[in-house]
Amino acid sequence: MNLFRLVADLLHLGSIFILIARLSQTKSCSGISLKTQGLYLLVFITRYLDLFFSFVSVYNTLMKIFFLVSAGYIVYLMTGSLKTTYDKNLDSFRVEFLIGGAALFALLFPHKYTILEVLWSFSIYLEAVAIMPQLFQMTRTGEADNITSHYIFALGGYRALYIVNWIYRYYSEDNYSDYIAWVSGVVQTVLYADFFYIYFTRVLKGKEFKLPV
Repeated sequence: MNLFRLVADLLHLGSIFILIARLSQTKSCSGISLKTQGLYLLVFITRYLDLFFSFVSVYNTLMKIFFLVSAGYIVYLMTGSLKTTYDKNLDSFRVEFLIGGAALFALLFPHKYTILEVLWSFSIYLEAVAIMPQLFQMTRTGEADNITSHYIFALGGYRALYIVNWIYRYYSEDNYSDYIAWVSGVVQTVLYADFFYIYFTRVLKGKEFKLPV
């Protein structure tokens, strides 16, 4: 554990707390992509199956449980009490292509050819593109409320800091390499590039998040 990873994990936790608070306070999931949240739930389920077979640390175990439970809770809210505020016409990204592509890459380029490692690789590839339905929905509406933009920023910031963490580990640890996570992490961060630009130039200056016309 190093400072970069710790801050990244805190940002990831923060993004989820922001989203749950936003859903609970507004009693609405308008502007939130259920497809993205469903993909994240699938990511955590396939990544953390080792929860039942291996123990790394209390911190690691608690984080895995939190991500599984929180992702399930968010999907539960959006398909339950907040269902009437969800607009599936705006949330129209074809996620089957993302799932199929991640599955194909996991079979062709897994960390190892075991069931758990193929599923872990699938989760890494899928997480890299899981935000796409959310970003696509924002391009359709052309805007997002500030709380939602804070959620997306924290989510993107977590992954960007993980890249810094990997660079630090590469130079400070012997024989450290994780090409699947590295490449997927860079792809994931690049997807946030336009969002980051608008966030820094508008939201942090007190303006609403709006895409250029």
